[in-house]
Amino acid sequence: MFSFLLSFIASALLTLLVIKEARLHGPALDTDFMGVQKVHVHSVARIGGLSIFLAVALSSAISIWRVPVMSSWLLSLLACSAVAFVGGIVEDYTGKVSAGRRLVLTMAAALLGYYLLDARIDRIDWGFSIWSVQYIWLTLPLTILAVAGIANAVNIIDGFNGLASVVTICMLLSLAYVALQVNDMFVLIAALMVAGATAGFLIWNYPVGLIFLGDGGAYFIGFMLGELTLLLVMRNPQVSTWYAALLLIYPAFETLFSVYRRMFIRGKSPAMPDGIHLHSLIFRRVAQWAVGRKEARALLRRNSLTSPYLWLFSLMAVIPATILWRHTYLLMMCCLLFIISYIWLYVRIVRFKAPRWMIRHKKHD
Repeated sequence: MFSFLLSFIASALLTLLVIKEARLHGPALDTDFMGVQKVHVHSVARIGGLSIFLAVALSSAISIWRVPVMSSWLLSLLACSAVAFVGGIVEDYTGKVSAGRRLVLTMAAALLGYYLLDARIDRIDWGFSIWSVQYIWLTLPLTILAVAGIANAVNIIDGFNGLASVVTICMLLSLAYVALQVNDMFVLIAALMVAGATAGFLIWNYPVGLIFLGDGGAYFIGFMLGELTLLLVMRNPQVSTWYAALLLIYPAFETLFSVYRRMFIRGKSPAMPDGIHLHSLIFRRVAQWAVGRKEARALLRRNSLTSPYLWLFSLMAVIPATILWRHTYLLMMCCLLFIISYIWLYVRIVRFKAPRWMIRHKKHD
């Protein structure tokens, strides 16, 4: 827990410093209130990822000092993640790094991880059989697409205060737990560091949104999540590859479903942002019943009410993945159940038929 606490304290203090000196980060203030995915009504610094990255770097330096044997692993992981982080943080400051370029940088980070950390997909479990992936022309693109895809997926679900942060913290803690079970100390320490740094940021982000994660934070956390999941599963054959699939299924399926919806239903580019992600629908068609009004105070309350729905929904995958991490058949069944549940819930909300248990009665001030 030392790694978690150190990262948590460092991130909390660094994030507070960024908030207090927000005037120094004028270009990084989010002042676009009219975008399809915008739900805030005042300027907010969107560089929370900066404090998270620095907190993880500081914790890594102390971990290297305490356990020198991990120096090469931690330094390589930081070097790879920095490539993904740079594209996001530059976008946060300038707004001039396209989604395509950020994706390319994240893919480059995954490529570095392939060679520096030997983080590669080399097997897929199927019940009592294992598909071995031995050819570089197959394992290399699979690895790059998987890691870059998860980094991009975390950025997609970063729509409301605390949403991406809590979801990824739960996933990172699950990684730490399973790493402890298989005695993988590198993944354990790295996962706790990133989880702690994200938690330190979270106390200033939720519920009032004093600072946003930004593209830098989302890509950094997403890359670390994808890379550490890949390392844990491939370094430890007793961990089923379907543990990774179920653990990451919420952001991953949200991304795949969004691509399908934009391309085949709406006939638009998959990179075109829209306001009909599951979390956006919950904000507009479920949380509004608890608040209803559109002034700043009501929007903030609706924002804070939206994330807990998705936290609980993501735990439907994270908890069984953590418990069943070695049982491939059960993990596969849980993946199928999650996908069915997601589609059912999405269709119900789109048709204005959200389940009654999701609707909270409006409170009058």
